[in-house]
Amino acid sequence: MVKDLTTGSVPKLLLVFAAPLFVSNALQAIYNVVDMIVVGQVIGGNGMSAVATGGNVLSVLNFVVMGFAGAGQIIIARAVGEKDMEAVKKTIGTMFTLLLSAAVVMSVICFFVREWLLHLVNTPAEAYDYTMDYTLVCMIGLIFIYGYNIVSAIMRGMGDSKRPFMFVAIASVINIILDILFVAVFRMEVIGAALATVIGQAVSFIFAMFYFYRNKESFGFDFKLKSFIPVMDTVKKLCALGIPMAIQSAAITISMIVVTAWVNAFGVVASACAGVLSKLNLLVGILSMSLTTAAGSMVGQNLGAKKYDRIPKILLWASGCALAIVSIYIIALVSFPEAMVGLFTTDAAILASATIIIFPSVVNAFGAVSRTFAFAIINGSGNSKLNLLVAIIDGMIARILLAYILGWKIGMGPQGFWLGDALAGFVPCLIGGGYYISKKWKE
Repeated sequence: MVKDLTTGSVPKLLLVFAAPLFVSNALQAIYNVVDMIVVGQVIGGNGMSAVATGGNVLSVLNFVVMGFAGAGQIIIARAVGEKDMEAVKKTIGTMFTLLLSAAVVMSVICFFVREWLLHLVNTPAEAYDYTMDYTLVCMIGLIFIYGYNIVSAIMRGMGDSKRPFMFVAIASVINIILDILFVAVFRMEVIGAALATVIGQAVSFIFAMFYFYRNKESFGFDFKLKSFIPVMDTVKKLCALGIPMAIQSAAITISMIVVTAWVNAFGVVASACAGVLSKLNLLVGILSMSLTTAAGSMVGQNLGAKKYDRIPKILLWASGCALAIVSIYIIALVSFPEAMVGLFTTDAAILASATIIIFPSVVNAFGAVSRTFAFAIINGSGNSKLNLLVAIIDGMIARILLAYILGWKIGMGPQGFWLGDALAGFVPCLIGGGYYISKKWKE
């Protein structure tokens, strides 16, 4: 089950490894987009606002697993490159215990502060009940989301991107079918969309764990109770890299929450447009995420094997592939804006206003290309300090400050908020570029 990424053609390895990641992330994006499309077509603007706002609130709950699963993936990749399978075993057991426990704690805490969270983001009054229903149901499924991310990170760290694709494919198909069934046929409204997502994630996680257990010898993990006891050295390694990565994820999420609150102050139409923009940006994000994950694992393994000459090739091919595909997206968006926005809703008020999201989405797309390069070298080398720096500057200062200046001070309103958020996405490239030129990643 372990794939050696330190030998062979760099572009071939990158594309073969990234392709299943891209398809699996695309499937995740599709069923998130289907949520918005089905709700928008059946319920209308209030439902779209609920899915958009509830989705952003729930992103707050995912920052822990995004950071620590990413850290675990890099640690495993380095250990694989060093041929240290004992370190792989310790990392797997520690990740499961820490992150599944965190999922339970996060769900309980957020259940008790759910009303405060919805008021914090200025949830439009017309969409409040829908948003509460969506948020509550999705909280129940948090442990499945965490579990799936753990198993996927373990496999990607070992160089296997095909099995995570299988698992997310299961979740996607189930989610899309249940979305249509619950919302369009049974008329369960927003609760139906949330239930479809939770059930899809649950089945995917259960299937992944079953597969993981059946092939435990290949992973070097025996699933004995003692193997799940956290190892302190491994906990320290996970925390050293995971905390800055989690802070980075949390900082970006918090900035999204702030921007969402500002946008929601302009009403349901603006909130619904924000939902469409987030889904369009998600399509670009999956490309950047896929190539970043693949390149990060390759960088991690090659640094572990001290094959420094392969690093520039990995970064160049990852960035080039991202730019090529993003260019196609931009051409489609600029050429057919009404058609792309019209996929989500037939509401005349939303369609009339939705053109303001085009330019911010284009800027965000180019930013995603730059982040592919930056995070591949930063995450792949396991540099926790730089991750923390990016988290503070990009996630908190730049995004909120630029959105505030363009949206409120200059008076661009929602478009200014979105544009400021998109422009801040270039900050990681500045930091990562300086890090790459310094060659300190070799250390």
